[in-house]
Amino acid sequence: MFENYKVYDYEYAGRPLRVEVGKLAGLANGSALVRYGDTAILCCATASAAPRDGIDFLPLSVDYDEKMYSVGKIPGGFLRREGRPSEKAILTSRVIDRPVRPLFPKDLRNDVALTLTVMSVDPDCSPEITAMIGASIALSISDIPWNGPIGGAFMGLVNGEIVVNPTAAQRKVSDLELTVAASEKKVVMIEAGAREVDDETMYAAIMKAHEVIKDLLVFINKIVAEVGKPKFAYPSCELDHEMFDEIFAYCEADVMVALDTDDKTVRDARMQPITEDVVAKFSEKYEDLPAIIGEVMYKIQKKIVRRWLLEDKKRVDGRRMDEIRPLAAETGILPRTHGTGLFTRGQTQVLTIATLGPVSDAQMLEGLDDDTEKRYMHHYNMPGYSTGEAKALRSPGRREIGHGALAERSLIPVLPSVEEFPYAIRLVSEVVSSNGSTSQASVCGSTLALMDAGVPIKAPVAGISCGLITAEDGSWDTMIDIQGLEDFYGDMDFKVAGTHKGITSIQMDLKIDGLTPEIIHRALTTTHAARDYILDEVILKAIPAPRAEISPYAPKMMSMSIDPDKIGKVIGPGGKTIQKIVADTGAQVDINDDGTVFISAVNTEAAEKAKAIIEAITFEPVAGTTYVGVVTRIIPIGAFVEFAPGKEGLVHISKLAQTRTEKVEDVVAIGDQVRVKFLGTDEKGRLNLSMKDAE
Repeated sequence: MFENYKVYDYEYAGRPLRVEVGKLAGLANGSALVRYGDTAILCCATASAAPRDGIDFLPLSVDYDEKMYSVGKIPGGFLRREGRPSEKAILTSRVIDRPVRPLFPKDLRNDVALTLTVMSVDPDCSPEITAMIGASIALSISDIPWNGPIGGAFMGLVNGEIVVNPTAAQRKVSDLELTVAASEKKVVMIEAGAREVDDETMYAAIMKAHEVIKDLLVFINKIVAEVGKPKFAYPSCELDHEMFDEIFAYCEADVMVALDTDDKTVRDARMQPITEDVVAKFSEKYEDLPAIIGEVMYKIQKKIVRRWLLEDKKRVDGRRMDEIRPLAAETGILPRTHGTGLFTRGQTQVLTIATLGPVSDAQMLEGLDDDTEKRYMHHYNMPGYSTGEAKALRSPGRREIGHGALAERSLIPVLPSVEEFPYAIRLVSEVVSSNGSTSQASVCGSTLALMDAGVPIKAPVAGISCGLITAEDGSWDTMIDIQGLEDFYGDMDFKVAGTHKGITSIQMDLKIDGLTPEIIHRALTTTHAARDYILDEVILKAIPAPRAEISPYAPKMMSMSIDPDKIGKVIGPGGKTIQKIVADTGAQVDINDDGTVFISAVNTEAAEKAKAIIEAITFEPVAGTTYVGVVTRIIPIGAFVEFAPGKEGLVHISKLAQTRTEKVEDVVAIGDQVRVKFLGTDEKGRLNLSMKDAE
């Protein structure tokens, strides 16, 4: 039945990689079922038959589609089916989109959709890397024009050793989470989270990833050679060269003057009359010009900016290639929030707000891995006014989710453990002005906000972006702290965040076919020097260390440990005991299965009161230990003494004093404070005490 069904096998990092072609999704332009261990991803590439009208970009969509059946789970919620993609699925889609997109022809306008359906998950075999490899194979064997293939690798650092595609157990102890995509000759994508890994180790891991990917590409090319389809022809959407050259010659001088400023608002205002003049001058000769004027002016500006950077080492705002824009940092902006940090770099400005809450405020997660909650949350918002645009607020898109996750990943390695700082932490970065690299400004603002909130981070973190400009002859140069125009018209946005000690995150976006090792090494070195400067000259001068005390408006938190077997006593039947503690003290009490108790309250006194009650409920006296108690009752045979909250024992008349006692009242009275030794519990469960032995 399946005449074209073929199977290809390869060993990748010691585990079997199998590609099945010709059995599933036969109506897609290209499809493959890719298995890595027991992980299975159905990867399909489809394209529209005709280009989309009225656009000047490639309409590409990449969807990493997580199915809960892949891990044997039924989805939660009322509908019991998959809904909107999880944050991790969105981030994975972005990680695959970034290396794939630059390899399409620049003038292709056909809709292209990559659908990567996760059907089975083996925890030791990354579904994200499997999907990236499958996307490359599906595109490569399809008839869709694409200049691949690429391969992907996930790198770990376990006990100082670089590991390719680490297992689930290795990932838990790894100091590095590095995803690399590469073609045969160049690296096309880098995404990393790290526990302060030094530049040279990071570089070595990237290079090792490229080596294993080269071997993988030999395998993929074999598949393409056997079952790959000829690429379809498409109508080129390139601009008319004669028209472009004529318009460029007409307005070149004016555009150069318009671009020569460090103020984005001034630049936009200068460009508006030039654009209107070009339309008026040439629309009669070129009837389609009004519809494509945006693309024409974009390419004119791009040509000028790139020429300045390559030939003159000139940047539009007059900076040197290694010069950072003016910087400023400030804390304590908002009085009632728990912590704030305002970070400004040129016309890019981010205000980050920190909120502290009880550990129970951690975000609940439902996904394909074992993560069930997230204690530290970072959200990023970029409203229209930040770029001078009049547009209504919308829910966060993939870009906003991605930038928030990048900043979150950058700070996680320096956060205190929940035992050291028993709080859930939420940061919100509000981009109030944008002209390049807002994600890294949010990293800097986050450090300020955390320190202002009194979070005892292990080290401050700063982030910066490095750009790239390349020429047809192979020459290139980098520039630090790229602004919006250099991001639009340049070839790379290489974002690196870290401490003085090492890197905590990397995210690289490319518009060309890849980077050489020399460019990668330069980017790492350049960004390290820049982030050291930001830390020393800006962040640490604004706030040298975390505040000694948290905000008076933040909840007061404390933690304690109890015997897990006594959790039931604290909760009580139907939750009555813990509900009474909350009602009597005003504190919130959360108990983990391991016996860790987190107490939060508006003031320390309420938290201490709740803690004392729980200690009393779970207190177990130790035989032979001396306690101080109060006489509560007297009976003919002895005195009852409360020696701990809720704990009362009997001192027998024979144990009241060293000498013989005729009458209990001769030795003690109700309300007396006495020292007693706990002798143990008798067969009836009664607590026996001795004043005589305590002396």
